[in-house]
Amino acid sequence: MAGYTDKVMEHFRNPRNMGELKEPDGVGEVGNPACGDVMSMMIKVKDGRIADIKFQTFGCAAAIATSSMITELAKGKTLEEALKLTRTDVAEQLGGLPPIKMHCSNLAADALHAAITDYLERHKR
Repeated sequence: MAGYTDKVMEHFRNPRNMGELKEPDGVGEVGNPACGDVMSMMIKVKDGRIADIKFQTFGCAAAIATSSMITELAKGKTLEEALKLTRTDVAEQLGGLPPIKMHCSNLAADALHAAITDYLERHKR
């Protein structure tokens, strides 16, 4: 596919952490009506860290690749560290994205942040 790096294609063809978590601690769902991409991110939290993370994405190659990459970047991080991950981090780790596909990396970071926010809302003291 034109314009995609080898790393994007690798994450698209062999996505990491794809699937569903049973009884997740937090869930984030985001979508972009303009392109039709929809992402669901599920996290398990242990001792303030993301112990496990899974995603389900309906969308283009970039949407799937960015979902896969954000799960790799977030796994094992504290919630605070994971909240600092940005769309730029995702795109850079994938070796770049075509400008028209940058919105896909926005969705991946947004889905992660939404899952963490959901977790924090559920566990308010």
